[in-house]
Amino acid sequence: MGLYTKLPEDLQEFDVIIAGGGLAGCVVAGRLAEADPNLSILVVEQGLNNYNAPEVVHPALYPRNLFANSKYTLFWQGNEAPQLAGRKPIVPSGGTLGGGSAINWMVYTRAQRSDFDSFNAPGWSADEIYPFLKKFENYHGQGEKEHHGFDGPVNISGGTHRCKHAEDDFIQAADAMGYHELKDIQNLRDNNATERWLKYVGPNGRRQDSAHRFLHPKLQSGKFPNLHVLVEKQVIRVLLDENKKAVGVEYQSNPRFLANPEFMTAKQTPRSVKARKMVICSAGANGTPLILERSGIGNPEILKRAGVECVEDLPGVGHDYQDHHLTLYAYRTNLSPQDTINGFSDGTMDVSEAIRNTDELLGTNAMDASGKFRPTEAEVDALGPEFRAAWDRDFKNATDRPLMIIALYLCYYGDHSMLPDDAQYVSMANWTAYPYSRGHIHITGKDVNDKIDFDVGYLKDENEIDLKKHIWAYKLQRDMWRRMNIFRGELASTHPKFPEGSKAAVIEKADGPVFDKDQRIQYTAEDDKAIEQKIREIVSTTWHSLGTCKIAPREKKGVVTPELSVHGITNLKLADLGVVPENVGANTGNTAFVVGEKAASIFIKELGLAQQDSSAEQKGADSPMGEGEKEVVVGQ
Repeated sequence: MGLYTKLPEDLQEFDVIIAGGGLAGCVVAGRLAEADPNLSILVVEQGLNNYNAPEVVHPALYPRNLFANSKYTLFWQGNEAPQLAGRKPIVPSGGTLGGGSAINWMVYTRAQRSDFDSFNAPGWSADEIYPFLKKFENYHGQGEKEHHGFDGPVNISGGTHRCKHAEDDFIQAADAMGYHELKDIQNLRDNNATERWLKYVGPNGRRQDSAHRFLHPKLQSGKFPNLHVLVEKQVIRVLLDENKKAVGVEYQSNPRFLANPEFMTAKQTPRSVKARKMVICSAGANGTPLILERSGIGNPEILKRAGVECVEDLPGVGHDYQDHHLTLYAYRTNLSPQDTINGFSDGTMDVSEAIRNTDELLGTNAMDASGKFRPTEAEVDALGPEFRAAWDRDFKNATDRPLMIIALYLCYYGDHSMLPDDAQYVSMANWTAYPYSRGHIHITGKDVNDKIDFDVGYLKDENEIDLKKHIWAYKLQRDMWRRMNIFRGELASTHPKFPEGSKAAVIEKADGPVFDKDQRIQYTAEDDKAIEQKIREIVSTTWHSLGTCKIAPREKKGVVTPELSVHGITNLKLADLGVVPENVGANTGNTAFVVGEKAASIFIKELGLAQQDSSAEQKGADSPMGEGEKEVVVGQ
């Protein structure tokens, strides 16, 4: 098997080197190997091999990847942000093979038609991208067949467990507020509705990360002897010759996985490996711009401050950082421990025993219902004239664009030991589909482990439109909750501190739903200030970093061409969410899969390879199952 922590001496040159084994990088590697098994490929990944790792393959264990001691997650420290109550935000991202797809929340949502069209790049319109949206899918849902794929390696299903009564509650509460259920809003068209969400989880309850779907089967099969993966190695920079041609990469061991990281980092001597045909950076929207800057590609002023010689003046590198902004609010319920995945985080469920018994609860991400939401015209007006102007310009006539995405997660993401009682607490997630705020991410020195200059940019937009989106969503989801049959109260510590005597006061305990028909919570201007303060204290990442090396002309701060070539550099390509120029109204995992498929198609053509169809080999295959494990399918 071609997976190493140290390259053999006779493997020091390859046709293609992929710097970063993230979601898109694994797709590209797998597709290139399929197109020509004789092409020698090396994937260099800074993290661990994730093969059959419990925290990766069992969906319900994903909250473990949020812990600071996770072996599979990178935690990017942001700069102090006055607009975020003085916090220094932390943005997690995938730190193992498969990248974000190995640790994320596995939510299957697609971007909208206008999202792809907004890229304004030949080859990337919605009509041109649609075949790639279908290519990787093995769809097990209820959507119209013309919108989905059924022969790809990535299973999309309901997993092995759904909490039907909580799911129904969300759908019915949203319906009472005017947002109706559709069976599939992942057709790039439908919007302003709810859906019984599917997941990147196979029918056998295993996560569908890109490493287990595109890489590991090939490495295990022995049929791809020229596909190689080097793990636990950080790419320092891309090696460029005197003609600005990418000819290889320089790397070092990741001190995180060494016995004495501080000592070993100081003593390390970097190694290099050569690429005959192409170098592809796929280290994610956070990692790729840093590799480029350490290679001398970027804004000359930033490179000079970091002590790096400028090879190519490209100010767009690390510019225009984007993320969807998330707020989470917790609610008390009458759910049982078997309805939520809290037991895997609070220690009340034995994980090892659950794995041995193939507990169906392991096969869910605990998110069965969600929706894409837009305000009414009256609600737009209530948010003020600046909001109205933004709405009329960017949303009113673009009816496929949601303002917010709201989802019910049957999981509490805080400290379980500090909860007030033994009830099951769960979370409501609100996040901005198209934030106006922008940030940046840059190096401050030559070394991989030097501090980064990372401005997440949350809530920095003019006229505070992003903040007002969150205020609107908070009120909407709270009105929904008070209609739900599972409602037993609100966890006060996760909600605003309303003024004494407010009609919007938190209800910490209830015997059931407290609203019916047209009831709505009434808020004063002082209440709105309390909501604003809470949002500033808790707004965080959705792990949806993108846009830092976007497809655009260099004069528009672009970094790559529509063919994903870095401006001014030969044989250097990018393939991750950094290339996406505009945000998308969806969880970005799907868009990353699309970027991987589209990139692979571009590279296969440029390399002159005859693309082969390996769907027969992949269809029906699933992530590894232990001996004696059974397959359980949940009906849609």
